[in-house]
Amino acid sequence: MLLQTGQLLSAAGSQTSAIAYPLLALGITGSAVAAGVVGFARALPPALLALPAGLAADRWNRRTLMIMADVVRAAALATLAVAVVTGRAAVWSIALVAFVEGCGACLFSAAEAGALRAVVPAEQLPAAVATQTGRRATVELVGKPAGGALFGVATALPFVVDAVSYAFSTASLLAVRTRFQEERAPDPSPLRRQLAEGFRFLWGHPFLRTSALIFGIGNFVGPGLLLTLLLVGERQKLSALTLAVLVTAFAAALLVGSLLSPLVRRSLPVRAIFVLELWMWPVCAIFLLWPNAYVLALGLVPSALAIPSTDSLVHGYRIALTPDRILGRSEAVRSTISLLIAPLGPLVAGLLLDSTSPRRTVACFVAVAVGLAVWGTLSPALREAPGATTTRSPAGDAGR
Repeated sequence: MLLQTGQLLSAAGSQTSAIAYPLLALGITGSAVAAGVVGFARALPPALLALPAGLAADRWNRRTLMIMADVVRAAALATLAVAVVTGRAAVWSIALVAFVEGCGACLFSAAEAGALRAVVPAEQLPAAVATQTGRRATVELVGKPAGGALFGVATALPFVVDAVSYAFSTASLLAVRTRFQEERAPDPSPLRRQLAEGFRFLWGHPFLRTSALIFGIGNFVGPGLLLTLLLVGERQKLSALTLAVLVTAFAAALLVGSLLSPLVRRSLPVRAIFVLELWMWPVCAIFLLWPNAYVLALGLVPSALAIPSTDSLVHGYRIALTPDRILGRSEAVRSTISLLIAPLGPLVAGLLLDSTSPRRTVACFVAVAVGLAVWGTLSPALREAPGATTTRSPAGDAGR
């Protein structure tokens, strides 16, 4: 509860500032390019630092790393807030703070999986992951609108709120008594070999390898379809408010799905839950019969409802299965796969919509989704995977 509460407040603060960064850059310069540069600076660190951050989480004290990340981000945001109030904020300083916050988020995230594993029993990991999904969905629903409203009240206010949220996160971490890592023997091997060990472990385990590839490629489908929804809605001359509601409906369905996740996990076998999300994406094929933005938004709802249940088992099983000493590096490899694939979805959607029809664009994504669903259903690695409750002991053996 301490860990989740602290992260709820921290994530809410981050969402309030996420929309304020480009608004501030745009307000100072009047340039969309400046706003884009700031957004790029905030998104760059995960692509650059995921693997080094995972190594750091496996080598050093995870609680200390998480607290350091929070303190540095709070100080950077407080400095930016002061600069805004005094009229000294410049685009370079906004971009620098955005980059620092992105670096802190990357380091924090690398250590968070180990913290979750430490404070949650193996049999409760799926429920804990579902709670995290619900937290993210809640923040998505309220964070950015709140950030826009705070920015309207006072330009510096979203950054002040974000800095304070990191202070709450730090307090929650200090209050948790449990160690965030097991005892570790010093590893004198070169850093390159230690980084490679995370990749070898993930690639050598059938479930970890298959789930990383299937759900990593799945990150191509979701963002691509969401961008398609926006662009199709614009072509239909829908208002900005209507488009926002359609996109927000996906986050709302994620929240509902997280609330339904315990019931789904009790009602369906593990094998079915592993592929539930995969079989929901093809529902968007209804757009092929009726090419309308409202229909596409409706087709996305089943996948959003299913994502928390599938993620709760896949992520929970993966965290329980991976030895503690290598968890940061293994998670970094998995997240890097997603980071490399996810941006391709919007890119492909934009290219296809420029060169062909919305119907053919959606058909492309549906075809990929069907292929992933068939792959997941037929995969022995997913079909024969035991429940997450049986993995803690084997994971410990694997790490010896």
